[in-house]
Amino acid sequence: MFTGLIREIATVKSYANNILTIQAKHKAGLGDSIAINGICLTVIKVHGDGFDLELADETRSIIDDSKLSGRVHIEPAMLVTDRFEGHIVQGHVDCIGTISQITSRENGTDFMIKVDPKYIVHIVPKGSVTIDGISLTINEVYKDAFRLTIIPHTLRETLMCHYKVGTKINVETDLFARYIDHILHNKSQKKSMSWNDIDAMQMGY
Repeated sequence: MFTGLIREIATVKSYANNILTIQAKHKAGLGDSIAINGICLTVIKVHGDGFDLELADETRSIIDDSKLSGRVHIEPAMLVTDRFEGHIVQGHVDCIGTISQITSRENGTDFMIKVDPKYIVHIVPKGSVTIDGISLTINEVYKDAFRLTIIPHTLRETLMCHYKVGTKINVETDLFARYIDHILHNKSQKKSMSWNDIDAMQMGY
């Protein structure tokens, strides 16, 4: 699990044969989970100046390869003893969004993000969304897009200051919205379990 607070901007040294090599100050351990631009990956090799991670076929089928080059946001997975900040983030990218509009305001910058309409049900006004690993609060939601307001500190400390109209981004929707939608969808198709059903399952072990 992650918080969506970027800990470092690292550099991609190479990406080939499903192996991503990162140059970073963070000292990773073998088997660690690290989010790279919001993608939860596992460290398979450690170097003096960074580490290697491996991408599964499922991951590669969802993300855009442009997110695996140049400078990237990184966040190590939370420890049980860590202070909980930000939002609850899994590092599971749901879809690729596209920046369709950027508007400067007095104390922030509005970003309009366009996504496939089927993901809008999991994007909730005043809820959370994760953009390239950055956990943010949603201002408004439309049929196929949503609006974020990025404060100057976030813009200055992340790669969003370099994003332009047309930039593709990894989007992870709200965890709770996904869970609730899944429960309600399945409840409408299946009858609720009875105590007899539960007893039968227990007797099977």
